[in-house]
Amino acid sequence: MGPYLNVIQIILSVTLIVIILLQVKGEGGGGMFGGPGVARTRRGLELTLYRVTIALAAVFLLISFLSAFFASSV
Repeated sequence: MGPYLNVIQIILSVTLIVIILLQVKGEGGGGMFGGPGVARTRRGLELTLYRVTIALAAVFLLISFLSAFFASSV
């Protein structure tokens, strides 16, 4: 079960990186380096990406805990 969890973790991490970079791209160059941002509401695709990011991060955290649990029990 361990190797399968590792593969899932790798796939989730690459997917998270891509989705986070897509979100930063929409904020312009200053948002990437901590520049001043403008408060606004998320709509449409941006809201969907935001929710998918949260869900993927939660799944990644769960898979990480499961991977650590199964690694310690072997």
